Amino acid sequence: MAVKQEPALASPPRYGMGHTDEGGRLELRYSVATPTTAKDIAMPQPLSLATLRRTTLLACLLAGAAGALTTPPAQAAASAAAQAQASAQAKKQLDRLADAFHLARAKYDPLLFATANGDSRYDDQIGLAISPKVRALQFAMYRQLQLRLRGVARAALGEQDQLTYDLLAYELDGALKLAPYPEHLLPLNQMDNVPSTLANYAGGTGSQPLSTVKQHRAYLNRLNQLPAWIAQAIANMREGIRLGVVQPKAITVAMLPQFQALRSATPEASVFYSPATRLPAEFSAADQQKLSAAYRHTVAAKLAPALERLVRFLETDYLAAGRASSGWDALPNGKAWYLARIQDSTNLPLTPQQVHAKGLEEVARIKQQLLALGPQLGYDGPPQQLPQWVSAQDKFKPFRSDAEVLDAYRQIYATVLQKLPAYYSLVPKAKLELQLEPELTRATASDHYTPSAADGSHPGVFWPVVNDAKQYSRVEMASLFLHEGLPGHHLHAALLKEIGLPDFRKFSTENPNNAAFTEGWALYSETMGKQFGLYDDPAYYYGHLNAEMLRAVRLVVDTGMHALGWSREQAIAYTVETLGYSEARARNQIERYMVIPAQALSYKIGALKILELRGRAEQALGDKFSYPKFHAVVIGDGTLPLPILEARVERWIAASK
Repeated sequence: MAVKQEPALASPPRYGMGHTDEGGRLELRYSVATPTTAKDIAMPQPLSLATLRRTTLLACLLAGAAGALTTPPAQAAASAAAQAQASAQAKKQLDRLADAFHLARAKYDPLLFATANGDSRYDDQIGLAISPKVRALQFAMYRQLQLRLRGVARAALGEQDQLTYDLLAYELDGALKLAPYPEHLLPLNQMDNVPSTLANYAGGTGSQPLSTVKQHRAYLNRLNQLPAWIAQAIANMREGIRLGVVQPKAITVAMLPQFQALRSATPEASVFYSPATRLPAEFSAADQQKLSAAYRHTVAAKLAPALERLVRFLETDYLAAGRASSGWDALPNGKAWYLARIQDSTNLPLTPQQVHAKGLEEVARIKQQLLALGPQLGYDGPPQQLPQWVSAQDKFKPFRSDAEVLDAYRQIYATVLQKLPAYYSLVPKAKLELQLEPELTRATASDHYTPSAADGSHPGVFWPVVNDAKQYSRVEMASLFLHEGLPGHHLHAALLKEIGLPDFRKFSTENPNNAAFTEGWALYSETMGKQFGLYDDPAYYYGHLNAEMLRAVRLVVDTGMHALGWSREQAIAYTVETLGYSEARARNQIERYMVIPAQALSYKIGALKILELRGRAEQALGDKFSYPKFHAVVIGDGTLPLPILEARVERWIAASK
């Protein structure tokens, strides 16, 4: 459904320092021209008869001159044609730059900027973004694109093209702000690494489907490129050891089992060979034979030796060089690096101290809500023990199998589909699928969503992590589905593929610098469980509050470790105490924040901003406020940095009064 567009801004919004009001809400202030007051205007004096005659004569002369100077119709038409030509030229320049930018990013890091975002055209490449030479060339290209973009006449563009201009400027600026920091020297961690990503893709059910011969050949091409990537990763980590840019020792210990599990006694036992054991029956005998032989050769001759070298290096040199510290501030130039990460992840110029204080404030607020909820769950003990009590209750663990867990999620899905039309006018056509997290990564993975492909080759998938169905609690299932599925990530990501956007905007759900919107929207979506009636169930409402508490805790522990001197152990203890997690679950969370600094801040910061904007709209519009219209404004233009989102919502409010 088309969204009514508001008039374009005269110029790109200026991003100012975030302001915090007395209620703790993060706001952006925009400067405006001071209006002229009545005191500034001099009162007119009475005119004499002589003055009046002179004024009348002058007016007649000017009127005649004006008539003589009136623009002829042909001249007006020529001016309009020139303006149209200038607009067309500016749009042509912008479209070329937008296409060049997406192509450059997709080839630079195809796994992130293409495959993970649902662009299947680069599924045969892994890129070498961690190469210092490739990295330098990429940033040089971004600087050239930035210069060319400044040469485009933004004022000549239409509203949507002006938005594309602003977003392209934001993307280029954000990428270049991180250029000074050697992120390529930390190419591996337990949450995100190329070998494990390709191992997960071996199942053929995720972002890289394996249902045609062409798709198998694309995947094989990636496998054949993996040894070179591993060699570069080892070289980078050696350089990191020399410069003091290394992972904490605890992180190397956490990720080692993943890479050890990728090795196999025989090629046929390898996870990378497993696609050959599931070749579709409709493949010809010749294709099956060729593909099986290709998988066997790639694993035996290329992958096995490369993986062995990687594991040996991690077990010896890298483990020995691991640092005892937990935070980014222990790295060379780490304080500035972490600050840049905060601004990249939140789109706002926030300091670690501001984020930390906001986290503590949110933790205190949510604790009060949990205190009131406890009796409805049947709990009458000390408030601080509520999370531990809930975790121990068998009544919240009714499942006996993985299939029962999936059935429960499908029931939530059905409820959401029934309630959705009353609150959302923009809903994607693409369906959502539910699949359990693959066994290889269950021990360290978090529940997540993978977007649908633009070409329809695979659907959007919500991946719950179920390690033991009999110990799987139902309390967080509703908020988790609202976040990862509908109306959270799936509504946003699938809609991007259907509303006609330039590629760099269409494939923009997994990019770290857009997390404040993508994760903020998903966390905001969790709050809609109240409107949907899901939180009438006290267990589901507890799960929502506890999930929200997790995002508030992230503001505290992330900044605590990376800027305020907290140790890993201190962060784990705080998480156990505040959330009632087991030590193992808390450790999994904390070690995630250790290796992806500031990313976890985006959820709460983004959700707070969207809730703030909705509150402003409700107050300003009163009975005219509409959930579907508000959500269409927020989501209808795709992924937006928070300052640009705020400006567009403010314009909608002004136009709707």
